[in-house]
Amino acid sequence: MVNFPVCLAPMVGLTHVAMRETVRCYLPKDAKTIWPTEMLSSFKLPKQNIGQVSMTRFAKGEEGLVPQILGNEKEPIEKTVTLLKDWGAVGIDINMGCPVKKALKHNYGVSLMGDPDYASEVVRYAVGASDLPVSVKFRAGIQNDIKVLEKFALGIQDAGASWVTLHPRTSSQKRRGKADWSQIKFLKEILDIPVLGNGDVQTLDQFYQLKEQTGCDMVMVGRALTVRPWMLWQIGEDLGFAAPEGFEGLKAPRTGFEEGAEFGRHLKRLVNSLYHYFDEVAAMKNFRFYLRISHPWLMYGHDLARKSTMCKNQEDCLALLEDFFSRPQMVSQTTFANW
Repeated sequence: MVNFPVCLAPMVGLTHVAMRETVRCYLPKDAKTIWPTEMLSSFKLPKQNIGQVSMTRFAKGEEGLVPQILGNEKEPIEKTVTLLKDWGAVGIDINMGCPVKKALKHNYGVSLMGDPDYASEVVRYAVGASDLPVSVKFRAGIQNDIKVLEKFALGIQDAGASWVTLHPRTSSQKRRGKADWSQIKFLKEILDIPVLGNGDVQTLDQFYQLKEQTGCDMVMVGRALTVRPWMLWQIGEDLGFAAPEGFEGLKAPRTGFEEGAEFGRHLKRLVNSLYHYFDEVAAMKNFRFYLRISHPWLMYGHDLARKSTMCKNQEDCLALLEDFFSRPQMVSQTTFANW
């Protein structure tokens, strides 16, 4: 199913159908990877009209969907997995890395790392609910103890997980500080299942550094793909894949100004996609949030984000982008924001 070494990370408020559609534009021809959803609550989803709720909308012909679920109880997880299989999922990802207070309070997300045996049971619930492969995304844990991480990861593997993803920051770090890639390498050495590495990849060079330093099977990239989705194209170009459909005969943007121009085109596609899948209130909310996350990489991006708050509709958004990107803009290699 997968023949490409990078994928998009699940992100609340970001990895909705419109973002996936516009990022997928840059996936090289014939490349196959996995695609996330926003985090889905196993307690809420069985009571909702799946496919109609905004977080479960998907594009026609969209492939490789591995929705991420949150939960810790057998019956809700089993019902959720069954619904998602019928919906078209090709795998299920369990979130054991969410560090928000609500997750800690209710013993799901990263709090499950404090009880490795119970975490393994949660995986068994999902594995037993269907024939879909199940993965687990987690952090360095609460304790940042390598022995705890080892017990946790081996238990997840023994429970039937098909692959794991590690974001090697503690729950208290959230997105701050430096990700400890050595922990990804450690998991790769002790586990028999594939290991995906996540954290501190903002550029093409960092993608290669993470792969080389850890030996991970795939790199998962989050917020950096909001501003640099063509990283998929860049990697594919380096690996010998054909250009994405619609970009035949072109080369991936590489310089800061080339990337700045492409970012403008990407944002226009995103606006049109948002208005295709969402009503105006939701489309505008999602557009502003997208700029809030992506603008720190863009020179003068703060000005674009500020002006977006004055947009009232699709035409306003497109006019703003046309004006802003009529002048040369540059995407920086990295940002020091808490991303």
